[in-house]
Amino acid sequence: MEHEDVLRAASMYYLQDLKMEVIARHLGTSRSTVSRLIKRARETGIVEIHLRPGRTRAPGLSQTIARRYGIEAYVAPVADSATELERLDQVAVTTARLVSSWFDHDMVMGIAWGTTLAAIGRRLTPKPTRGSAVVQLNGAANTRTSGIEYASDLISGFGAAFDASVHHFPVPAFFDFPETKAAMWRERSVQRVLDVQRRADIALFGVGALTGGLPSHVYSAGYLDGADVDLLHREGVVGDVCTVFLRADGSYEDIALNDRATGPTPAELRHVGRRVCAVAGDHKVVPLRAALAAGVVTDLVIDELTAEALVAGPVP
Repeated sequence: MEHEDVLRAASMYYLQDLKMEVIARHLGTSRSTVSRLIKRARETGIVEIHLRPGRTRAPGLSQTIARRYGIEAYVAPVADSATELERLDQVAVTTARLVSSWFDHDMVMGIAWGTTLAAIGRRLTPKPTRGSAVVQLNGAANTRTSGIEYASDLISGFGAAFDASVHHFPVPAFFDFPETKAAMWRERSVQRVLDVQRRADIALFGVGALTGGLPSHVYSAGYLDGADVDLLHREGVVGDVCTVFLRADGSYEDIALNDRATGPTPAELRHVGRRVCAVAGDHKVVPLRAALAAGVVTDLVIDELTAEALVAGPVP
């Protein structure tokens, strides 16, 4: 019954342009109840609101990026004066909507924690599914804090939104020694999570940037010490995907710190059918180009200003 009331209230408000007082009389209820029903219509996706700035370049940019890189591109329109946080929020809104449309029953979604993914998680609307799972793609513990609570809350939020089972990955973001990682990867508890990762239908991640703009979580929350960061600069690293470091040309195999990283490599990510990368901010352009060169992206969600900076660069 409530679903019918939500639909009727939303139809009268958005399609017939009736005021809430008039709708309340039609439904035999109060204005506050009508307000709640209309809010519910937005939260459940019965009503979707899209802002279309009159001078947006988004459609043309989407086509240019898709043609240049051979991927699907979704450009979120933003004002030229938009702040970094506003750009991130628009990307989060768009990504949350797309992921909700793609993720369904009996599917597995892999999540790489980070600043962008946290913003997306805050913008999810509930969509109950059956037999689905959400799995953490990279470890979270570090030497300064456990890091586990941050990643656990993020992954659990995605699981709650889709009524999916949740598989946490209780290992460090980076091991101190490659040998320790190799030993842990033989443990059955770790192998179980790795197996769920390998069955992912969708992988959702951002790109980490070494410098500039809103700090990427891996570089700002105690995961790397000064010596590690210096080494990354000497190695020519420009950023990371799933805590695996990349050079500008997309190479990663001979970067020493990657032997200690717990996230999937680009080669492993490429086994996932749909690989969704969400990016906002000019400082993310260089690591994004590296991710595109590594072939890890099938679907890119990007804000309009960052998209302009991306296409202004050299053609690969």
